[in-house]
Amino acid sequence: MKTTQFSSSSSSDRRIGALLRHLTAGSDSDHLSSVYASPTSGVTGGSVFAHLVQAPEDPILGVTVAYNKDPSPVKLNLGVGAYRTEEGKPLVLNVVRKAEQQLINDRTRIKEYLPIVGLVEFNKLSAKLILGADSPAIRENRITTVECLSGTGSLRVGGEFLAKHYHQKTIYITQPTWGNHPKIFTLAGLTVKTYRYYDPATRGLNFKGLLEDLGAAPAGSIVLLHACAHNPTGVDPTIQQWEQIRQLMRSKGLMPFFDSAYQGFASGSLDTDAKPIRMFVADGGECLVAQSYAKNMGLYGERVGALSIVCKSADVAGRVESQLKLVIRPMYSSPPIHGASIVAVILRDKNLFNEWTLELKAMADRIISMRKQLFEALRTRGTPGDWSHIIKQIGMFTFTGLNPAQVSFMTKEYHIYMTSDGRISMAGLSSKTVPHLADAIHAVVTKAV
Repeated sequence: MKTTQFSSSSSSDRRIGALLRHLTAGSDSDHLSSVYASPTSGVTGGSVFAHLVQAPEDPILGVTVAYNKDPSPVKLNLGVGAYRTEEGKPLVLNVVRKAEQQLINDRTRIKEYLPIVGLVEFNKLSAKLILGADSPAIRENRITTVECLSGTGSLRVGGEFLAKHYHQKTIYITQPTWGNHPKIFTLAGLTVKTYRYYDPATRGLNFKGLLEDLGAAPAGSIVLLHACAHNPTGVDPTIQQWEQIRQLMRSKGLMPFFDSAYQGFASGSLDTDAKPIRMFVADGGECLVAQSYAKNMGLYGERVGALSIVCKSADVAGRVESQLKLVIRPMYSSPPIHGASIVAVILRDKNLFNEWTLELKAMADRIISMRKQLFEALRTRGTPGDWSHIIKQIGMFTFTGLNPAQVSFMTKEYHIYMTSDGRISMAGLSSKTVPHLADAIHAVVTKAV
């Protein structure tokens, strides 16, 4: 059998050029052929990617890169969004190890692909955890839940679903917010706008600005809401303020999209941290909820999350799920099985679940303790300014109020690493390192950098 091959790259280029001229007859074919005819235009023995510029480090993950390069013995990384023990070490929960051992001992387990929507038991238990066992949405089967790749993947799937099927294409996010939020939703096909949230003057919630901006948003707009432990500020609305937000959003037909990355990790109570979401579900309206088990189960690298969409009826929920499958299938086909199985074992076993809540409470309490210790250390030093926001804020992060120049000074002189906006991870602190951080803050404030 005779095989025909391209004799050279130039003959291949000529064929492509001829095809383009044929396909673009009557248009600006000369321009198109100059752009597309030669895949290696301008490249002489070099890479076709040589024109690329070096992309900057992610502003959050880049902090750890810089920290790792620092040889100082007193260096301190307060940028990482992961829990650390008092000794500064990563933590694997005992209950996670027990669940994992159960899975290992089960010889009937297989490694086949999961369905597109993920592990069904995990989905049901996740919906129950976030919405409550007595949720009307669960009871009436008007919720669909799909397993996703942690919180980031849940947000992306939800964003793309809305971009394809929701009548409004604009999502409002808090100012400031987690740095990945605008990227996720922009690439999902939505237009991103902001609403006021944080007040630098009080280092608290700009509730008046929040209500004004949401009140001015076009009817039907999507609004991203941090369920608890707002990232990066650590500032949450009160329950009374949440109720006002709910009433305003429902009156304007705004679509709530909750990002729940810290359930149980903020207050230490799973139910308390889920209350804002449950308030919106209880009124019978529709909403989306992105869940992550990275923080509250320490399953960072397992990438375990879920997206739940609460609908008006069971029939609509079924159709929504069918369309979610069409979003997921070409994106990553189906989610991983191991992390979701760990979560399912813990959530279905009463003893393991109770043990998890105790470990979760211990992590939350340690972070609260770090807040108190840092506040007291600054007060003892007589550091200028009101630092009460450190103990008023909640969750893993504190928005210190330090500016980029002050952050740079602390990194250079004290080897303390954080994001340039002054956000620090309280989980990265310990009783031993609080004095070092307090000394650095005191120095940078009194030097008026």
